[in-house]
Amino acid sequence: MNSAMRSSTLLKQLLLGSHTSQCQLGKMPYSSANITVPPMPSTTFQSQPYSGPDLAKVKHIRANNLNPALLTYYKNPVLMHEGHMQWLFDHEGSRYLDLFGGIVTVSVGHCHPKVNEATQAQLNKLWHTTNIYLHPKIHEYAERLVATLPGDLKVVYFVNSGSEANDLAMTMARLHTGTFDLISLRNAYHGMSPATMGLTAHSTWRYNLPTSFGVHQAMNPDPYRGIWGGKHCRDSPIQTTRTCNCSPGKCEAAAQYVDQLEEVLRYSAPKGRIGGFFAESIQGVGGTVQFPVGYLKSAFELIRNHGGVCISDEVQTGFGRTGEHFWGFEGHGVIPDIVTMAKGMGNGYPMAAVVTTPAIAKTLTAALHFNTFGGNPVASTVGLAVLDAIEEDGTQLKSHQLGTYFLKELEKVRCEFPSIVGDVRGKGLMIGMELVSDAETRTPLPAADILEIWEHCKDLGVLLGKGGLFGNIFRIKPPMCITIEDVDFSIAVIRKSIASFLEKK
Repeated sequence: MNSAMRSSTLLKQLLLGSHTSQCQLGKMPYSSANITVPPMPSTTFQSQPYSGPDLAKVKHIRANNLNPALLTYYKNPVLMHEGHMQWLFDHEGSRYLDLFGGIVTVSVGHCHPKVNEATQAQLNKLWHTTNIYLHPKIHEYAERLVATLPGDLKVVYFVNSGSEANDLAMTMARLHTGTFDLISLRNAYHGMSPATMGLTAHSTWRYNLPTSFGVHQAMNPDPYRGIWGGKHCRDSPIQTTRTCNCSPGKCEAAAQYVDQLEEVLRYSAPKGRIGGFFAESIQGVGGTVQFPVGYLKSAFELIRNHGGVCISDEVQTGFGRTGEHFWGFEGHGVIPDIVTMAKGMGNGYPMAAVVTTPAIAKTLTAALHFNTFGGNPVASTVGLAVLDAIEEDGTQLKSHQLGTYFLKELEKVRCEFPSIVGDVRGKGLMIGMELVSDAETRTPLPAADILEIWEHCKDLGVLLGKGGLFGNIFRIKPPMCITIEDVDFSIAVIRKSIASFLEKK
């Protein structure tokens, strides 16, 4: 059975509920010797020989001529040379399965042939001209992009990064409502510009600077680490094992977290009014944290009752990554007033956007607004080609299908290693696996231990992201072109790496 046929059969099994949890089968004792990692899935792509500076030279330049705060992954860093779809190749020709997608940025695949071809054709025609002139691509792309969004989200502003998009959304919300104060959630990441750092409630990314004028942070509605929530609260194929007072199909935790949001409004909002509320559909940098079912819908209603607008940060969750929907917020049953997006939008090309309603957009006509590079001919061409690839390759369905399978397989890993795998969560190919040193207290696994498992996965050919406040969450957000063989290979590598680590303890 080929990969496509196997994936189709698997999807039917998943939808019929025939995929059995390892927990139901009973725990199995672990032994790294008993875990066989299959050969890395094959590819016909041939990497070209590397001709750049050697590894020692690259390390020297990085140490002396680049941002000294720049994080370098791995004790033995990888010098990337080439990419093709879900694969990355280092300077020595070694191949890696990329499960992080350039921090959730490579959506349809590294150097996707269709995107490359369209971009090359545009580069030979026109790189750049000011958008004050008319050129076709920005108009073609704007029409295609807004057609993917529901409701009255019809006006797009093209910019260059997610931070810039959220910065602009802050300005829009404040101008449109006439209220300066905004609310975001603790554990959220919305950027690193001087303004968006105020929205980012994640101390790892905050400097000791005055950045939070008028921004308040509400309690994070986290069913795994929060005060309320448990095994009936997430919109995910996998629930936390944590017990709670909620019953199947009815999450009580959502209302309790909304009460906390209302308390912020009651005590901190000037005269009970707020300019806007920022939320990711699933928190990305924060460690793939999902909110209790119903939270975001009630929160949006509450914010609007206090005069605010609702902003969905889709920088990581957009463009079909969550599987069931093209936009992550659609899974919450809401339509925001403003949507910000980036990353997968350009498949690695630096582009981003803000989409809003005509009424909110009109607010910015009080002065001129312009972005030199946003939506230029090359960026718009890339964006169009990415949308084409998403549609033609069926990546949204793949995200749903393979993401569900991946999560179910990771659930087996959690059951096999309950002392160290505290939680598995996510939706589509937006997946997180949290590692702990104590399952009952949810104490994060120490950084040195995380790094040992993480490095072992890399040495076996799988690249994982890392996130969460304590850096103890493996972030699995691969290009949406992965196959079921890639998932099986990844699961074997993760199991092998965890078992090898535990045997040393």
